[in-house]
Amino acid sequence: MPIGVPKVFFSVAEDEEDSWVDVYNRLYRERFLFLGQEVNSETANQIMGLMVVSSIDDATRDLFLFINSPGGGVIPGVGLYDTIQIVPTDVHTICVGVAASVASLILLGGTITKRLACPNSRVMIHQPASSFFESPLGEFIMESDELILIRENLVGLYVQRTGKPGWVVSEDLERDVFMSPTEAQAHGIVDHVGYDLEVQ
Repeated sequence: MPIGVPKVFFSVAEDEEDSWVDVYNRLYRERFLFLGQEVNSETANQIMGLMVVSSIDDATRDLFLFINSPGGGVIPGVGLYDTIQIVPTDVHTICVGVAASVASLILLGGTITKRLACPNSRVMIHQPASSFFESPLGEFIMESDELILIRENLVGLYVQRTGKPGWVVSEDLERDVFMSPTEAQAHGIVDHVGYDLEVQ
């Protein structure tokens, strides 16, 4: 029987009443954010909003984004990647479980030196996909041209953030490449493997 989102007791400022809040609300207040599902516009927009609000509240405290996602929409994912770059706070990206497809780009987008993969996690990269196989020929051609531009952009982001040559990244994106945490570290997608979330 599902119990819904668990609630935890939260003690607020002296002039307010203590209350029970859902666990994610409590964690958001401590700057811990979660991407634990497929990346879509709604999910990405919620996380982007939380990042912006948190950085407005206090631009000196780091944010921590935990990622356990099979990937999803490239455009919402790139929007989340861009938001990580825009906010003035450092963003730790932490892979727990899996960061696949566009979720690996979000993991890659964390502040360099603050990207972490837990020892039992997996990272997977591949090229962007589209639904154009079911489209009429004219739409197929337009969409495939756009897909080529998106792919080139993604290759550029991986090159910039990993330090790997473009030809290496381009070859890796040709197929699904599954990586252990140490392989992701060697590839430049994460900086550390382990459980240590200390602010550096």
